[in-house]
Amino acid sequence: MDSSALVRRSRTTELRLLIFALLLVFAALELVDLNQQPVASWPAPQLALIFAVLCLAAHLTVRFVAPHADPVFLPCVALLNGIGLTMIHRLDLAGALAAAQAGHSAPAQEAPRQLLWMGISIALFAGTMVLVRDHRRLAGYTYLAGALGLGFLILPGVLPASLSEVNGAKLWVRLGPLSLQPGEFSKVLVIVFAAGFLVSKRHLFTTAGKRVFGMELPRTRDLGPLLLVWLASVCVVTFEKELGAALLFFGVALAMIYIATERVSWVVVGLALFAIGCVAAFFLFNHIQQRVTTWLDPLATYDQPGGGYQVSQSLFGLGTGGLTGTGLGAGRPDLVPFASTDFISGALGEELGMTGIAAIVVLYLLIATRGLRGALAVSDDFGKLLATGLSFSLALQVFVVVGGVTGLIPLAGMTLPFVSYGGSSLLANYLVLAVLLRVSNSIGETHTRPAQQATPLAESATVLVNAPVTGRPPS
Repeated sequence: MDSSALVRRSRTTELRLLIFALLLVFAALELVDLNQQPVASWPAPQLALIFAVLCLAAHLTVRFVAPHADPVFLPCVALLNGIGLTMIHRLDLAGALAAAQAGHSAPAQEAPRQLLWMGISIALFAGTMVLVRDHRRLAGYTYLAGALGLGFLILPGVLPASLSEVNGAKLWVRLGPLSLQPGEFSKVLVIVFAAGFLVSKRHLFTTAGKRVFGMELPRTRDLGPLLLVWLASVCVVTFEKELGAALLFFGVALAMIYIATERVSWVVVGLALFAIGCVAAFFLFNHIQQRVTTWLDPLATYDQPGGGYQVSQSLFGLGTGGLTGTGLGAGRPDLVPFASTDFISGALGEELGMTGIAAIVVLYLLIATRGLRGALAVSDDFGKLLATGLSFSLALQVFVVVGGVTGLIPLAGMTLPFVSYGGSSLLANYLVLAVLLRVSNSIGETHTRPAQQATPLAESATVLVNAPVTGRPPS
């Protein structure tokens, strides 16, 4: 099969999967409207139509700009995005109904805003795909990306609380009516920096030091980069009171170092630093102690400000949903505060059940494994580390969010990628999607590029080589 036929087949597969995802989203939106009382809100067909137009615009961008890209990424992302939009719309209906019963005016709807942010995100996605024709160009901005990433990560911590603090966490930057979470973008920038730095300075991490218990520990003077990442994570916990961002930042950096060096000793050193940081943070910061106490027994702090009310309500909802869920529009996820952002996985678990949550997690695993598959297939080291870092960050973020909502680990206060309400999260994750598609497109271009034909011997140019005089006859 020639290269043009392979491209057409790949893009046709992507379009068919995308149409299937759009049909599922349309059915879910209609089911929500059928199960809820009619209130003043955007109707499901209107939301579904705008959503479909935006997804098809993303598909056309990939078709014309990156025709060799993996056909699985975009449909999976579209389905996740649509599931999130469905739950946000369902919570809008519940809020409008509660306001109507109380005689109040309906609160502002979040589903139309989510569609607006989705449109801006796809515009950014298309711009990135057009401007970054080769992912290797990002390696030229290694240190700029690192500086911007650390700056975005620390910026909310140094701003006044009036410009950055929401619900006790300093994660935001308010610019008039617009609020952005710069830490979402620092995730992408830091991964670009780590990939470029590890490729150029690999000798710092592969130099062996002392051998202890069968492992070659790194030299003390080579621990500087890892200590810098650890210190930045501690600063995030200290000044921004955000455990999730620090965990994600340090975990991704440690994973990329291990992949670049293939040395278990770096993991041991990193986990030791992580344990020291966790113990110190627990004894130094009250908000960390509160998170751990709530995790151990949410009902013990149920009625305390900032206590276990949210986690308890989410666990009650998950228990109500059981294996198959109450059905879209038939539960009470609106009883959980911040159900459209931090606790949207709990809301989905109530109405879709454990089966629905498992299906959503499988979608994330599919995206992550396709990203890791691309990392194995791409030819350059920078692309390998870049795709690995982005894929691992997505998987780790899902683990932190779902694990916190289900009580597996302490609550970290992060959003579920592509699903939760919020513009910063959507913008950053569509950037991740654009870079992963660029890496996979380079693999397809390499495999479909026609091999250069060897020049016949009779037509080859003759080159005269002067052999050095050695005083010995030729053998």
